[in-house]
Amino acid sequence: MTILKTVTPVTHDLGGFQVRRAVPSAECRMVGPFVFVDQFGPARLEAGHGMDVRPHPHINLATVTWLFDGAIDHRDSLGTHSTIRPGTVNLMTAGTGIVHSERSPQSEREGGAAMYGMQTWLALPDGREDIDPAFEAVSDLPMVEDSGASARVIMGSLWGRRAPTTCYADTIYAEINLSPNGAIPIDAEADERAVMLVAGDASIDGEPLPLYALLLLKPGEAMVLRSAGGGKVMLLGGEAFTSHRYVYWNFVSSSRERIEQAKEDWKAGRFAKVPGDEEEFIPLPERPKTVSYP
Repeated sequence: MTILKTVTPVTHDLGGFQVRRAVPSAECRMVGPFVFVDQFGPARLEAGHGMDVRPHPHINLATVTWLFDGAIDHRDSLGTHSTIRPGTVNLMTAGTGIVHSERSPQSEREGGAAMYGMQTWLALPDGREDIDPAFEAVSDLPMVEDSGASARVIMGSLWGRRAPTTCYADTIYAEINLSPNGAIPIDAEADERAVMLVAGDASIDGEPLPLYALLLLKPGEAMVLRSAGGGKVMLLGGEAFTSHRYVYWNFVSSSRERIEQAKEDWKAGRFAKVPGDEEEFIPLPERPKTVSYP
């Protein structure tokens, strides 16, 4: 059996666009190092409107932002200001702790900001959870092309090509675009793998992929992804973690005590500020939440 499990994401309607969360869920806590998988859009907000995720903290993880359309201004407590656009992966390593904000650039707001992409978190491996915070934006990503299919390797090594993006654990991440009647083999080396159809249609070894569902694939088995009318598919996964990860709001850690400390630090204002975005912040929620959106 090629497909081990189909995870239907929980959909949150945020007014102008929808966010679909597949991980974490009761059906799937992690896929390789991926401990959080959100897909948002496609949508275009009303003219004059944009996304505004106020400054908020993270620990013991790395965030990965990948856009299909639109742009996002990223600012963080390291002093980074980076405009995320399609074709560039933004990797923010929280480690001991980082604060960041994500807002639509003014140029995007004028005509109504486009919202379409992926937001994922990677758990940092044991012994490396409290490394120094860091940020990188990588545009020099390898493209694998064949007749009827192309794939951008965002992280890790796939189809014989390796992305220069930093990996803390064995990680695979790619955007696959299939032309009508196109096909591409799915590499089998990763401990855990999953695919998500984000546009069009596709099937894997003859099994149709429901739109926006996360399909966990049987490890070690070669398989082929195909499309009849054309489609866009995300492939993600990597090494299986043997230790548990706890998730509370924007905090991920192998230690409950570490998360409690981060909660207290955020309430007490002990995290660093975001230069250029110091006035607003998201307060710690009273109830446990995976993440807070505007």
